Amino acid sequence: MADIDFLLDGGGDGCPTVLLAHGAGAPMDTPFMAAIASGLASRGLRVARFEFAYMAARRSGGVKRPPPKVDLLQAEFLSAVSRFACEGPLIIGGKSMGGRVASLVADGLFAEGRICGLLCLGYPFHPSGKPERLRTAHLETLKTPALVCQGSRDPFGTREDVAGYALPPAISLCWLEDGDHDLKPRKTVTGFGQEHNLEAACAAAAGWAKELAQESAGKSRSRGRAPGG
Repeated sequence: MADIDFLLDGGGDGCPTVLLAHGAGAPMDTPFMAAIASGLASRGLRVARFEFAYMAARRSGGVKRPPPKVDLLQAEFLSAVSRFACEGPLIIGGKSMGGRVASLVADGLFAEGRICGLLCLGYPFHPSGKPERLRTAHLETLKTPALVCQGSRDPFGTREDVAGYALPPAISLCWLEDGDHDLKPRKTVTGFGQEHNLEAACAAAAGWAKELAQESAGKSRSRGRAPGG
C-alpha cells in the first residue's frame, strides 16, 4: 500500500489525538477540514488528517476517479491507524464518507484497545434524496463511544430523520442549528454563518474527546494495578 502523508495540527505530551479522513469529493485541506483541525487544536487536541489513495492521486495529476469500494477504504483507514505514531489516546473519524468508513472499522479497533472513540462530522445516514437507503445497520450495534456532529437540515440525515433510527447509547449527537451537510446554516434564518456552527462543533467535540481520554487513562491505570493493590 502506498505511503500515507499526514497533515498535523496542535499537539503536546499525552494529549488526545483525532485522526480524520475527508469526504468523498474533497481533499483533506478544504476550508471545512482546516477549520475543524484548527478549532480542535486550539482546544488542546492533536489533529492528524490523511487522504485515501484515490484522492491523493489527484494531487499528482491522476484521473479524477470516484471513491473505490468501501472495503478498500476500510483497509486504507486501518493502514493509516497502523502507520500513524500516537502515544496518547486516539479517536478516529472524518467528514461524511470519512466518518462512515471510520465507523465501519471502529469496533474492531476499540475492542483491541487501539482507539477510545469515533468522531463523525456530517454522517451520511442515507444518500441525499434517498432516505429509504439507510447506512445505519452497523451503527445499531456500535460499542465504540461516538459523537456525531450533524446539521439539523443535513440532506444526508436531518434531525427528524435521525430521531427515527435505532441508535445505541454509545452514540451521542451534537445538532448544529439549521446546518447543511457542511454544517452551514442559512444566515437569513439564523442570523449567523458557518463559522458559528463549526466553532460549536469543535467545542462539543473537544470537550467530549477530553472526557473520553480521561476515562481511557483511568481504565488503563486500573488494568495495570496489581490485584489487591
